[in-house]
Amino acid sequence: MKPNVGTLDRALRIAVGLLLIGLSLAGVIGPWGWIGLLPLATALLRTCPAYTVMGITTCKSGK
Repeated sequence: MKPNVGTLDRALRIAVGLLLIGLSLAGVIGPWGWIGLLPLATALLRTCPAYTVMGITTCKSGK
């Protein structure tokens, strides 16, 4: 798949994903915090299926 997640977007997704997972492990927000795996996975794979469907890309052009 073609990358469609840019550098800043990746950093934010990693931060949010780790924060949600950490809060879930700490028992603050319960099992719903495991939803943080989704932004973490999309950041690590550099592709977001929702962005693909909507035709969005946050990558710099020219690559």
